Amino acid sequence: MNTSVIDIEQLGHVRRIWLARPQARNAQSQQMLDELDAAMKAAVEDVGTRVVLLGARGDHFSAGHDLKEAQLKRADFTVEERWAYEQLRYFDYCMRIWDLSKPTVVQVQGACVAGGFMLANMCDLVVASEDAYFSDPVTHSMGAVATEVLIHPWVMGLRKAKELLFTGGKLSAAEAKEIGLVNKVVPRDQLDGAALELAQRIAQAPPFAISLLKRSLNRSMDVQGMRDALSAHFDLHQLSHLSEEYQATRKAGLASVISKTKSEK
Repeated sequence: MNTSVIDIEQLGHVRRIWLARPQARNAQSQQMLDELDAAMKAAVEDVGTRVVLLGARGDHFSAGHDLKEAQLKRADFTVEERWAYEQLRYFDYCMRIWDLSKPTVVQVQGACVAGGFMLANMCDLVVASEDAYFSDPVTHSMGAVATEVLIHPWVMGLRKAKELLFTGGKLSAAEAKEIGLVNKVVPRDQLDGAALELAQRIAQAPPFAISLLKRSLNRSMDVQGMRDALSAHFDLHQLSHLSEEYQATRKAGLASVISKTKSEK
């Protein structure tokens, strides 16, 4: 049996879930995504858990999808196979976190890139360390249309989202806080404590009332068309896999994107 790549601890009414592949910058393997989805479901089912706190072991929150695994196992997927895989593990899993009946807090340090950016922004509140940065270079580096869930304009505004995606650049933690992407920025050595403190403060509220409040707040986004927009983007993202630009990346090897991205920093 494969060793778990998710760590879980219960701290009173807070269920803390850790991404635990620090040696791979917490790149999101299939195992990690499946375990994270199961852990989120278990947290909802546990009546003693009122808040879910997501974090990551090591220097970085997440470098995004595990492209080395993708190259090894999914490089020759058919259109149908890729669509089904990404619909479940990238789109559906993310939306389950967004729709989670309990409040979620994420703590981010170091790189929060592409799929890592997408995952973090499914959570309700974001606490970042001063060394954290946010980026989605997928279009620049792969020729695909951003990440599978285009949450960007909904959490950071349209103009800034266009700048980030069109340039393939990145935002510092301070810049992210300034535009409302991040709630709080703290020194790296205070991140764990600050995120837990926030989660514990939320956990003091009546849980059913908080659940209803979250539902109402999320619906305010739905009535503006967010859910339909995200679904429409997912379809375009899949279409971009058939472009000559993406096929060039696929031919060179998906894992080559990793070295390319590092050379552009």
